[in-house]
Amino acid sequence: MATTERTKLNSLYRHWVPGTPLTSGDLAALGISADLAVHYARAGWLTRLARGVYGRPNDTLELHACLLLLQRNVDGLHVGGKSALDWYGVRHYLSHRPVLQLYGWTSTSLPDWFNERFPAEYHRKRLFDEPPADLLHAGPFEKRSGAPRVSTPERALLEVLSEVGVRQPLQEARELAESTYSLRAEVLRELLLRCTSVKTVRLCLHLGRELALPWGTKLDPAQLPTGSDRAWVSRSGDGLLVLKP
Repeated sequence: MATTERTKLNSLYRHWVPGTPLTSGDLAALGISADLAVHYARAGWLTRLARGVYGRPNDTLELHACLLLLQRNVDGLHVGGKSALDWYGVRHYLSHRPVLQLYGWTSTSLPDWFNERFPAEYHRKRLFDEPPADLLHAGPFEKRSGAPRVSTPERALLEVLSEVGVRQPLQEARELAESTYSLRAEVLRELLLRCTSVKTVRLCLHLGRELALPWGTKLDPAQLPTGSDRAWVSRSGDGLLVLKP
């Protein structure tokens, strides 16, 4: 290896945080051109994960670092629904290897290199009236610096409820809701006021009352977007679900 190449490679390794994938743009900012990155990959000094995405040789990628890279490319990408609840300790059973639930604004597919390491499902969903660059009650996990974007438990519950009647069993949603007694009513109220799904608003209010959850008594249906006077009806494997205003 030429001295200049060796110097660049050593400098790259010094600045490269283990477990973190880098794009061609990241490498260019560190002085590694696209052609040089290809050369390094062919020589085994870089691992090519996909076109324009690289890892360190013999490195184990970290989930949070990979999520941060995906967030740069997919508007509104965040960990949500059951996965976000699980990250905050709200769960009704333990899965041996749960499938990561990711939400975003655009239609896309998760890259193979990510799915092979972290089994995940991506959902394009616009459940709230919000800009993708400033999601409502979704931010760095536990407010840690450099952490991936995750729904708060309040938003995550509504994301779960929005899937009922589609791909989410009602009974599982009810069991998850039973563990949400500590949710903040003021945060739920703000989310419900900006929620674009009448079904989700009604189901949240219904479960809050049915399960006698503390936050349920603090939400006034008259002040929330519950839709028309007609009942919302859905038939699924759980039976018939009727949600009145």
